[in-house]
Amino acid sequence: MARKLLGAVAAAFATFACAADTVTNASPSTVKGALESEAIGLLSAEGMRLETGKCGNCTVPKQGLWYFENDVIAVPRPGTTVSGFTPGVDRESDVAKWAAMARQEKLAHPSLVWIGAPSILENAVMQPGAKRVRTAGGNEIDIRLVPKIATNLSYANDATAAYFSGREVRMRGALEGADGKQVFVARTIWPSDYAFAPAAMQAKPLQKPSDLADFVRAPVQKEARGIETRLLWERHPGQARDWKQKPVLGFVLNGAQGDDDESLGGHFAIATGRIGNKGEWADWAVNNFYNLDSFSEKGIVAATLPMDNYLMDLNSGQQYYRPSYMLVAVLNNARTAAAYQGGVQRVFNHFYRHDFQYRHASANCAGISVDVFASLGWHIPERGPSAPLKSLAAYAYIAVKDRSLQSGRKIYDYLNEEQTRLLPAVAFEAAGLDLLQIVGMNGKAERSLTPYEQQLRSDVDAIFLVRIPQVPSSRVTGSAPVFSFDEFQSRVPTDQADWKIVPVEARPFPDTLRDASSPLEDDPSPVPGPIAGIGVFTVLGALILWRRRKQSKAASKQTAPEKELVH
Repeated sequence: MARKLLGAVAAAFATFACAADTVTNASPSTVKGALESEAIGLLSAEGMRLETGKCGNCTVPKQGLWYFENDVIAVPRPGTTVSGFTPGVDRESDVAKWAAMARQEKLAHPSLVWIGAPSILENAVMQPGAKRVRTAGGNEIDIRLVPKIATNLSYANDATAAYFSGREVRMRGALEGADGKQVFVARTIWPSDYAFAPAAMQAKPLQKPSDLADFVRAPVQKEARGIETRLLWERHPGQARDWKQKPVLGFVLNGAQGDDDESLGGHFAIATGRIGNKGEWADWAVNNFYNLDSFSEKGIVAATLPMDNYLMDLNSGQQYYRPSYMLVAVLNNARTAAAYQGGVQRVFNHFYRHDFQYRHASANCAGISVDVFASLGWHIPERGPSAPLKSLAAYAYIAVKDRSLQSGRKIYDYLNEEQTRLLPAVAFEAAGLDLLQIVGMNGKAERSLTPYEQQLRSDVDAIFLVRIPQVPSSRVTGSAPVFSFDEFQSRVPTDQADWKIVPVEARPFPDTLRDASSPLEDDPSPVPGPIAGIGVFTVLGALILWRRRKQSKAASKQTAPEKELVH
């Protein structure tokens, strides 16, 4: 059902509030192809071409194409260097071995990029009511929005129209026409004033480590229309900040939804790209990991995709259901960002093949992303598991309450997983604080650095924070993500039956697409080793106690007659 709905979104369109007016003096020249004069992160888009997942002549893994049968993607052109993978090898080992051999190689193209729409309309000002835009040439073009996915809980409304009204925007979509009338059907709307202004950034270093979490936790101003930035560190204070075309490594943290208690942990992704000549960043490549084995209620599919799609897609964009935050490292050399991008592209090839599964505790959006850095040689300091001792009691309680050993195993895994791999907010904070230490914010790094960490120390020219407001819509306002399991417990209803949960439909991976060379990944036992060990010792202890009591009773019976004789 969900796959059919996604196909319908790609083929059919609806109006914003009512039927759009006819176009007035619209010129098709104001609309360009989705890859025309564009970049995909650090790479020029000219090495890619638009296709759908039904592409019959694409030389990319067929498993990746399967997820985008009815959607627009970019794939490498023939003759272009494409990121590969090593069959039969786990993702961490594959990235580590590749990184050791490919330090000086150019960044290869990803196997595919989720684009979503064939065209871009930019430098256009949204008119009141959000049903028409005025182009830079003075022409007006009517717009409509793609329809809401049926499983999506909310959508754009009058508040959304007011948010974009009067602002210059960049939109991804499709130009449709019939009987001489043209309408641009928008899928993504990105405000041009989201651009960075390096010269105007105020330097405000962290005074204490907790300041980074405080930045995330600060209440979001409901009236906020633009982004907020804060410069944490720069290599050459007082010098002009010429960041045009400077490469970047971005850490993206998305907050908690206001209508889904299971989302309070937020989301995490790594972005790479370059800062545009006018501070633009809509074309950064975001590496977004989601569970491939279920259909997202908002149509999200795990993929590398442009930043404007990631944040501002009308159905799947993060900003339509929570605030977001970024920590951006401005680089003087693209090599550290290119190394990450090249490594994560290999991981996506493994992921689409189901060489490993998305696991909410051990291999989620944060864990997979952090693992790539670890394979490259950046060892972000660990915080340890949340509550290993508490996990034993939690396992027993949940297993009995839910009558499910699997449910008990889930809570056990959550409480025993390293926090920088489990919680997006902790991964964001730990990476940010360590990066500041590596570049010498406090004078010098506190540990001996690996070759990749030394490159970071040499390549980073500036570090700044970004706060991105949630776009108003019919959805309730989101908030900051949780930084601990205890905080999660304090924010959800005591009775799990009262939680707000959005059910999703399963998406089984076809057996015909499985590869015999894929590494075997065992599902964790429903009874963890320590629990099993405790159970075994408990049973053994009970048996020993029972046997001793039995022997004691037998001994009593044998001595009883003797006592009688004494009397």
